Order: sequence, then structure tokens, then C-alpha cells
Amino acid sequence: MIEQIDNLDKKILSELLAHCRKSFRQIAVELGVSPVTILSRVRRMEKSDIIKGYSVILEHEKLGYQLTAVTEITVSKGKLLEMEREIAKIPATCCVYDVTGLTDAIVVAKFRSRDDLSAYAKALLAMPFVERTNTHVVLTTVKEDFRLSP
Repeated sequence: MIEQIDNLDKKILSELLAHCRKSFRQIAVELGVSPVTILSRVRRMEKSDIIKGYSVILEHEKLGYQLTAVTEITVSKGKLLEMEREIAKIPATCCVYDVTGLTDAIVVAKFRSRDDLSAYAKALLAMPFVERTNTHVVLTTVKEDFRLSP
């Protein structure tokens, strides 16, 4: 079931996406409502899993992650979910998606070196039921931001 949110909820979410450390009191002042209103709406959205957590946005390259790879994976014998769960456990893995088309899954991962990427690609191929992989190395990141506006 999709939770219904109104314009105030959308404004609150936009503020939290831009500045998750901002106090509820500051958000209330900016939106012209009481802090209790902000608190109750945020708690409701947390309870309904619209808000799943709070985080910082890291600049991965400044932390030494110079390589991003996007890997297409083809799986055999109906073991897609099991394989995806195993890949999701690997620390370098950022995203795992079921997809339509010629491949079964797309995986996005980040690496500090070519050696790390090579080991990851070989580990994927060694997994049971992985038939084939096709890895693309990202040359330039134009946009990488999963903070969609509500």
C-alpha cells in the first residue's frame, strides 16, 4: 500500500533530504508550522517506512574509491534471489537490481584499485549459478544522487 503524503510532508522530506541534521524546530520555523507538527509527521513517515533512516552523502573518490563498475549478470536455474542476496553482502556492492532484458541483474560497485575490481569480477563469476557477467567501468560520473524529491 502506498502511503499518502501531502504537500507539507513533501516539504518536510525535501528539507530532510537537503539537510538531515537540521533540527525539527528549524524546519518548523522555515515551513511556518509548529515543531510538534514536524515531529509527528516525521515519526509517522518513519513508522510507515517512507523515511528508512538518516545518512551522510560521501564523496567516494576523496575516500579512495576511484573506480565504479556496473555489471550485468545472467543467472541459471532460477537462483536469482539467492545470488543477489550473496552479492549484496559483498562490501564493495552499492546496488543490486533485478532487471528486464537480456540479463537478470545489474550490480553497481565501487573500488579503490583495478586489483580490487578484478577480484570482485572473478568472485562474481565463481558464484554458483552465475552463467555470465558483463562488466562496464564508469569513465565519468555525471550524476550520482539517489535523493529524489518527493
